[in-house]
Amino acid sequence: MRALILAAGSRGDVAPYTGVGVRLRDAGHEAVLAAPEAFAGLVGAAGLPFHALPADPRGGPAGRAGSGTRELLRAAEVFLRDLGGGLADAVAAHRPDVLVLATTTAPLGWHIAEACGVPSVGAYLQPVAPTGAFPPVVGGARSLGRWGNRAAGRLALRVVDRVHADAVRGLRRRLGLPPRSGAAVRRGVEASGWPVLHGFSEVLVPRPGDWRAGLEVCGPWWPHVPDGAALPDAVEEFLRAGPAPVFVGFGSMGAGDGARLGELAVRALRMAGARGVVQAGAAGLAARDGGPGGEAVRERDVLWVGDVPHALLFPRTAAVVHHAGAGTSAAALRAGVPSVPVPFTADQPFWARRLAAVGAGTAPLPAARLTAESLAAAIRDALDDASYRRAASGAARLLAREDGAGALVRRVEAAAGG
Repeated sequence: MRALILAAGSRGDVAPYTGVGVRLRDAGHEAVLAAPEAFAGLVGAAGLPFHALPADPRGGPAGRAGSGTRELLRAAEVFLRDLGGGLADAVAAHRPDVLVLATTTAPLGWHIAEACGVPSVGAYLQPVAPTGAFPPVVGGARSLGRWGNRAAGRLALRVVDRVHADAVRGLRRRLGLPPRSGAAVRRGVEASGWPVLHGFSEVLVPRPGDWRAGLEVCGPWWPHVPDGAALPDAVEEFLRAGPAPVFVGFGSMGAGDGARLGELAVRALRMAGARGVVQAGAAGLAARDGGPGGEAVRERDVLWVGDVPHALLFPRTAAVVHHAGAGTSAAALRAGVPSVPVPFTADQPFWARRLAAVGAGTAPLPAARLTAESLAAAIRDALDDASYRRAASGAARLLAREDGAGALVRRVEAAAGG
């Protein structure tokens, strides 16, 4: 069986599928991962075939902070038009037996699957189906009650379909399909009971009781870490040199604001009396010492690092300060350490609130209002209040029982006819 995984977005939107691809390969299948060119190295390091998509997350609408609504919508239309063409090219090039569609690629992938007659499976990192249990995950709204949450969820999907409308029209023309709106295709997909597995844990988000059959929560998909992988020597040396440090990293967030965020992180760590490991990320928090991906550089009680696997580093820390992306939130739980969530945008406020709700994270600190003083106080709270670590440790034990990648492999095999 040949599976083609279609993923787009930031690193956190792509990295979990490297673990899925490796599990498919280990089960005797061929798995190709199509993603933006920026992640060729990430996919190649997992030993998976890679297909480059033309949509670059750094140039997409999410990277245009400060633009007006019209500018953002136009940027989104161009981004999605390019993405749709790239997805179609990937399918034509690899002729898969089954498509694995991420949250970010499904609204376009459905039309390609229709044109090619190829079965598909949803592999979502966020819960986007309307439910009374919580409001839409993007937008950061508080609960509106069961009726209000469902209504808001339906409205959110209508907005998604409207943003995709131009790209859908062009893609269907290219594929030789009759005109049909994305909303109509979505309704058909839902009515068919199309299978969607969600790569997060019920520890954080229990499966809503009002979801239709076919929408399942299976547990996280972890980015692939090769057997025998180890932390860099400089990181090991720093970890052994004193008490467990606090990790600070904001993933793909904060681009262009690295100097301020880096200075703020160091001030907060020292105000809290904690050692720290600060990860560069897209903002370049370590840019003055070599930039993202550069050599680890020690500055007294702070170690500046580039790309370091969270699976190896987080269990060695005392707490994790992060942007509350889905994957980083799960990685902190898996390590059994407290979180200090600093959400920036999109689904991050949702995951930040979920971490706090299960007791494994402090109250969210929105990035737009972050100060060294507020961050230091939250770090001190995470370190001093043992309840956070107890909750995180309990969640880690539950996550250890989940096999999200195995569940997705079985679903993909079933979709492809065994």
